[in-house]
Amino acid sequence: MGEYVSGLQIDDRIGNGHFGQVFKGTDPAHGNVAVKVLSREAHHDDAAWEKYKGGSLNEAQHLSKATHRNVVQVHHVVEGDGGNSVVICMEFCPGGSLQAKFEEGPMTLPAAKKVATEVLLGLGALHAREMLHRDIKPANILLDSKGVAKLGDFGLVTDELILGYGSQAGYSDHIAYEVWHGNGTSPKTDIWALGMTLFRLLHGKVWYEEAPDPRHIIPGGGFVDTLRWLPHIPKAWRTVIRKMLNDNPAGRHQSAGQALTGIAALPIDPVWTTTVEPEFVLWQQVKGQRRLQVEWERISQRKHRWRAWSEPLGAGRSRSLGASDGIVGQTQAMAELRAFFEA
Repeated sequence: MGEYVSGLQIDDRIGNGHFGQVFKGTDPAHGNVAVKVLSREAHHDDAAWEKYKGGSLNEAQHLSKATHRNVVQVHHVVEGDGGNSVVICMEFCPGGSLQAKFEEGPMTLPAAKKVATEVLLGLGALHAREMLHRDIKPANILLDSKGVAKLGDFGLVTDELILGYGSQAGYSDHIAYEVWHGNGTSPKTDIWALGMTLFRLLHGKVWYEEAPDPRHIIPGGGFVDTLRWLPHIPKAWRTVIRKMLNDNPAGRHQSAGQALTGIAALPIDPVWTTTVEPEFVLWQQVKGQRRLQVEWERISQRKHRWRAWSEPLGAGRSRSLGASDGIVGQTQAMAELRAFFEA
């Protein structure tokens, strides 16, 4: 795209979202940067565009002052194209977003705990400035060159836009119960969205998308009671995430600090690497000189079978650690697997 303003060079496009396009760029003062360009759309009349542009400029200027290790730094913001776009120059995060991690499969407990901790530290900094994110999801959590998680793409969703945006941008899974009922956003709706994000990261895309669409369940209430958990997820993790996803805002963690305290107490052992496919789930971990494996065959909706064993990393024999009694139903298989992982 070439040079935009004040020496900012905009190069290849690296992303495309509901609110605009993201390019890699070079800034004289900051080196490699990401550049978000919010352009006027055909549906914007003059009044609507001026309102949206003014709000975006003000919010970005505010965000540029929110300096925190776990918040993507906004360097500067300007108008472009004769006032028909807003150009936001920000920190470039070469590790990409957690959307790719979500699509790869379930995240380990240590990795999920690290992400949750870092995101909550950044979220606490935003809330302390009386700012809301309103758009927490895997795609908006970015990783820097050291693997540190940072909140990005915040401040563009307003209460006026959130329901329409959620439907169009695939974000509706992350909209809290009370927002569906017209009560607006708050720090506690950000907590809700983080709870959904953690659930997604712990389970991965294949498992998550096997369940009914959350947007059809959340507005009716009781969403947490419909969640299908992978059987290795410890009870303590389920309890904290269920609290984040409580329909009643008063029943959630009341601040990022409270949620951080809850996350801090969560276990990270044992570390299972999990693979989920439509036909099977496989867990693996190395313990000493042996590899432990648990395989769950999902033969059909009603037919399931599982077995667990260990095998040496070198020479030696495999050892059986447990198994289902032949073919069993899904409910029984999941109950037996939970008991195995909790033992």
